[in-house]
Amino acid sequence: METIDTLIHARWVIPIEPDGVVLEHHSIAIHDGRIVAVVPHAEARAHYRAEAVHQLEQHALIPGLINTHTHAAMTLMRGLADDLPLMTWLQEHIWPAEQQWVNEEFVHDGTQLAMAEMLRGGTTYFNDMYYFPDVSARAASAAGMRSTVGLIVLDFPTAWASNSDEYLSKGLELYDQYRNDPLIRTAFAPHAPYTVSDEPLSRIQTYVNELEIPVHMHVHETAGEVQQCVAERGVRPLQRLDQLGLISPTLLAVHMTQLIDGEIDLVALRGAHVVHCPESNLKLASGFCPVQRLLDAGINVALGTDGAASNNDLDMFGEMRSAAMLAKAVAGDAGALPAMQALRMATLNGAKALGIDELVGSLLPGKAADVVAVDLSSIETQPLYHPVSQLIYACGRDKVSDVWINGQQVLNGRRLTTLDENAVLARAQDWQGRIRRHS
Repeated sequence: METIDTLIHARWVIPIEPDGVVLEHHSIAIHDGRIVAVVPHAEARAHYRAEAVHQLEQHALIPGLINTHTHAAMTLMRGLADDLPLMTWLQEHIWPAEQQWVNEEFVHDGTQLAMAEMLRGGTTYFNDMYYFPDVSARAASAAGMRSTVGLIVLDFPTAWASNSDEYLSKGLELYDQYRNDPLIRTAFAPHAPYTVSDEPLSRIQTYVNELEIPVHMHVHETAGEVQQCVAERGVRPLQRLDQLGLISPTLLAVHMTQLIDGEIDLVALRGAHVVHCPESNLKLASGFCPVQRLLDAGINVALGTDGAASNNDLDMFGEMRSAAMLAKAVAGDAGALPAMQALRMATLNGAKALGIDELVGSLLPGKAADVVAVDLSSIETQPLYHPVSQLIYACGRDKVSDVWINGQQVLNGRRLTTLDENAVLARAQDWQGRIRRHS
């Protein structure tokens, strides 16, 4: 018998690849952080001897969920300014609060709170855009969580940098620091077309060609953003970005609620990715991303929560359900975005958008052992006819019982193993007191 690190026996394994497959009474064998095999229980028991064996007889195993758009540290602003349109929310509440409060301590504590929430909800990878990305990278690495940290760029000064030159120089230093890290990757993160001018965007495109890392950017989030660009520049934001060479397979265009037919064709032609954030778009009344039309055009669509200040959670199970429901209403078709496609958006599609699908996003031998166990035995998920439908339409993140990243168990029976839950809560409550006293 072959000795391995971990053997997980489950009722169902949903590998994502091949598409549509659900394996019953299967096991996942893990060694040195990688999936060694996905085989029936009897074969696993006959072939492998494991140091850790998990019997999950009423659970489904899925790949670790990938939250492809976050502002993790903004968990400390959860509920600070609700029920407001985007630009009022940003300009009159969020940006002033950030100017007052954001520093290294804020980003560290907010990122830890976000990671604790995400891990308890089955998210193993987050693609972040926020200030002090060096701090969030260290926090993620210490927690054993995967992250792509954004090398943020803006035209105006913040606590992180004073101008585009400093944003870019600090970002390139961070890229060099983490270029070979097993858990942390980097992406350029120019905030949006309306906050970043042509010169730094052109420089970013030059660096992208050299470094081959993604570009993570809010694009066509609101009608007002598009109208402003047309009034000031005579073109829509996507056309401007295309003129700068940024619409390419390296681009993750977040939100994309304001699209016309020619723009869908352009994104498909250039091979760019779209990151759909349904609940944030609904809460801010930003509009509706035409997800089914994008998928029909062959565009890779991933899923994100956005920040907890505009959502107000980092719940990828909620996003999958909202995405599936909303797509049907927008398309006028109950068959739009079926359950398996929603799960794929939250796993493999996110991995493809970030250029890491050879490593994560599905449960295949040779890939990293990022695995989530979901308990489907409770009242809320019975009776059970189709496990994937149950995951999307009936299940909540509270049903996530165990999580492994790179073979390391980071959630064990709902208990975090790499983060101190009491300490995380204490720091969050301390920030609440500070911000409340001065708001």
